[in-house]
Amino acid sequence: MAKNERSGDTSAIKIGKKAFLTSTAIIFALVVFSGILTRVLPAGSFDRTLSEGRTVVVEGSYHAVPRPDYPVWRWLTAPVEILFAPGNAALITIMVFLVCVGGSIAILESAGVMEELVRLLVARFGARKYLLLALMILFFMLVSSFIGVYEGMIPMIIFIVPLTISLGWDSLTGLGISLLPLAFGFASSVTNPFTVAVAQRIADLPLFSGSWLRIIFLAAVYFLVTVFVTRHARRVERDPSRSPTYADDSRIRERLSGTSAETLRGPSAGVTGSESADASRLRARALAWFALCVGVAMAMVLVTARMPMLSDLAFPVLALLFLVGGVGGGLIARLGGREVGRAFVRGAANLAPGIVLILMAYSVKHVIVSGGIMDTILDGAARLISGARPLAAAFLVYGSTLVMNFFIGSASAKAFLMMPLLTPLADLVGITRQTAVLAFDFGDGFSNMFFPTNALLLIALSFTSVSYPRWVAWTWKLQLAVLGITSAFLAVAVAIGYGPF
Repeated sequence: MAKNERSGDTSAIKIGKKAFLTSTAIIFALVVFSGILTRVLPAGSFDRTLSEGRTVVVEGSYHAVPRPDYPVWRWLTAPVEILFAPGNAALITIMVFLVCVGGSIAILESAGVMEELVRLLVARFGARKYLLLALMILFFMLVSSFIGVYEGMIPMIIFIVPLTISLGWDSLTGLGISLLPLAFGFASSVTNPFTVAVAQRIADLPLFSGSWLRIIFLAAVYFLVTVFVTRHARRVERDPSRSPTYADDSRIRERLSGTSAETLRGPSAGVTGSESADASRLRARALAWFALCVGVAMAMVLVTARMPMLSDLAFPVLALLFLVGGVGGGLIARLGGREVGRAFVRGAANLAPGIVLILMAYSVKHVIVSGGIMDTILDGAARLISGARPLAAAFLVYGSTLVMNFFIGSASAKAFLMMPLLTPLADLVGITRQTAVLAFDFGDGFSNMFFPTNALLLIALSFTSVSYPRWVAWTWKLQLAVLGITSAFLAVAVAIGYGPF
């Protein structure tokens, strides 16, 4: 079988029909639920003002407004409407990013570059794979916790999942050492500029103050995630059939094992050793070129992460450099122009269902905003907090942020929306502003790995064979454990008067 045909059938980034339909049904139900809320809750609005170039709400300015004329049929057209809504540039760049990633990886698969990468990594780390597992979790958590890089590291999942399958694990293990620590590290922020820095600045706290408690919390979460993923990996290694993704991973497993067998046997019939060595060298050069492009992309993302005003450039930069790396890698590996084009189209088509899911996920917020109840929900949360005792108030801040995170994925956008209200409420109910920031960070981060309205979660899962329901079934116990740890740390923060104020 030709390499390109094989890659088309067993691509590492192909969304299954069943996973797509299940996820679509779940998100559609959430869109309808959001629409129903617009009919049940009264419409209202806060006044807003500009602060350092960002729009923030004015505390105490909530007022009722006439209910917008938002008919039921527009709930169904919301996924299309958001393409033309104000501020849709981020959504469009995400879609372009998916197309470029899918096409570029398909080109590298057709050229045998992906298999070459996995072979090299397995040869180097196969005997120390659990050390590799722990180090990779640590790396992803530190990058997202201290630097705030999340979106820019998501494409690494494409390489890590085939690696974990080659090491005798499964797709869930791959997500466990990449997606989980990225999200949980982001939620366990120590100096994350998009969560801690923004929230502390609005609350008039010294920048990155209180880091000592957040570092202890980060260590606790790292231990929890590492134990969780390691136990799963060992269970799969003992009996691969116990993996929830065993059947879905079999296609990739067969492709990778076939490549390894060919490598061990040496040149196949009719192919000289010199030709085989030349092909291997070409794949190595293509891999080096792609690695260079990805390295440049990561460096640029790290730069933009420290400059929030440039953060919108992350996805366009990633998309461009993935495209350059993929197309250039295919040409270096001596794929013809037509072969590169066909592979690109095939890979883009494999991820096209992911674009539909992302449009639907974004439409949940669109329905809520169009129905005029976003500020009503926020005002209701503020009223609950204002009448609570200190410990209860801290947990209400946590819970309110969880609710808002369902509709607004961006951490910085939520901070500018909520912190102007939470800061005076914290003073009023007797909790420190630092505790309010901590509760906000907890509510913003961990649910990102659970809510199907999070576009980045859908993007990450679209790179694998793991459906959203299967992801929830695998992680719900971990989510409960994290809820317990965050609650304990939040109670400690209230008890000690976590400050400086």
